[in-house]
Amino acid sequence: MENRKNLCAMIPEELHTRARTEQEQLALTLSQYVEMVLTEHFQKGGKAMESGTRTLAFQVPEELFGRVKKHLAQHPGLSQKEFVIGLITKALDEADAQAAAE
Repeated sequence: MENRKNLCAMIPEELHTRARTEQEQLALTLSQYVEMVLTEHFQKGGKAMESGTRTLAFQVPEELFGRVKKHLAQHPGLSQKEFVIGLITKALDEADAQAAAE
C-alpha cells in the first residue's frame, strides 16, 4: 500500500458546503473525494491549450453529473475528458457507420 499523508486546509464556508454536498452525493469518503478532485486537477490542470483543439462546454443535470463522477471514481486513471470524448467518438462512429450502410 502506498504511503499516505494528511492534508488539512481552511476554505470558505460556501465552498466547503458545496464540496461536502457533492461528496455525499457521490457516496465517497472525504478522503476518496479529495483524492479524486486533486487527481483530476493534476491530470488536467495547468496545461496550456493544445493547438488544433476547441472547447466544448455544456451543463448537465445534477443527477447525471453525480453518475459521471461516481463512474469515474470507480475507474481510477480515467479522466472526465477521456470519458466524454470516448462517448462522443463512439456515438459519431456508430452514426457514420449507419449512414454509410444506408
